[in-house]
Amino acid sequence: MIKNLYSFLNQNFEGLILEPPLLYSWSNGIRFEISNPIIPHYAKENLKQTFQRSITLFKKVFDERDEILLVADVLTTSNNHFLQRKPLNVYKKYLKDKDLFYKLHHQLFVRFFEDEVDQMVIHRFILQCKKDTIRYAPLLKAICYEDFAHSSTILKNNQESGYEIYFVNLNKKIIFHLYDDRGCDILAADKEDIRYLYEEFNDWILDYDRKRIDRLFK
Repeated sequence: MIKNLYSFLNQNFEGLILEPPLLYSWSNGIRFEISNPIIPHYAKENLKQTFQRSITLFKKVFDERDEILLVADVLTTSNNHFLQRKPLNVYKKYLKDKDLFYKLHHQLFVRFFEDEVDQMVIHRFILQCKKDTIRYAPLLKAICYEDFAHSSTILKNNQESGYEIYFVNLNKKIIFHLYDDRGCDILAADKEDIRYLYEEFNDWILDYDRKRIDRLFK
């Protein structure tokens, strides 16, 4: 499974490292604004918009027959052993087929930050699955609501840790990264494979990056 991810990246996204901000690490990408910056993030109407936009984009990118790599990175200290006691909720709560849990692959990376006293590590979990085996709607909602006091919070008992979740479409060669309630990066090996997103959801593009994205598709 790990080889599947890295061979896919090498063949289609040469040089790309799965870490935010993805948009600035690859030329063929779009950043969509998910929440409304004019109103408070916790406002009911804003929470509704974040979920509606994220689920709409996800459904446009992933079809039922697509092979998907669900990649979850957890950044924490090397002495934090909560993952050994309780598996990451992304896979425990959001997989319909619990047998898939046993096909989960784990990888450990060590990260060094000059201003950190404790050594930081990244636990990467990789699972190959399909759209209909993931409870993707509540998972996307949990990502959107991560910064709020919400019951769906993925790491609610381990707030000293952070996480990133990537959905990799092996068939369409597209990477989907909803980084939080503010935005979503969608990358493609070939820009033409996401032109339909640029055209259909043009008014959702984040204004800060609009000039860069417009130049890509002109």
